[in-house]
Amino acid sequence: MADQDKMDDYSPDIITLEDEEGNEFSFEVIDAADYNDTRYLAVVPYKDNAAEQLEEDSNLILMRVGEEDGEEYLDVVEDDNEVYEVGAMFAERLSELYDIDTDDLK
Repeated sequence: MADQDKMDDYSPDIITLEDEEGNEFSFEVIDAADYNDTRYLAVVPYKDNAAEQLEEDSNLILMRVGEEDGEEYLDVVEDDNEVYEVGAMFAERLSELYDIDTDDLK
């Protein structure tokens, strides 16, 4: 019963981002952490329909939090080395909560 109460109390941390063309995309923040003095978010695409969200095999997207002129912004991490290092850090952090095989990352 306690596990069901946790599920009922769960409310996802959703962010909505807009691209250069004005299209909006929603993401659920799975985790956030600092790595090498930079803040990173691990996010997955978000769907309002829970059944649809569960059916979709989402890839984890890594985003870097930056600041310019006192305003925060998010950038998708695309550098291969940075993706590998930050991805491994998040995989290790999240492996206890989610079904992640960290052996492939070593």
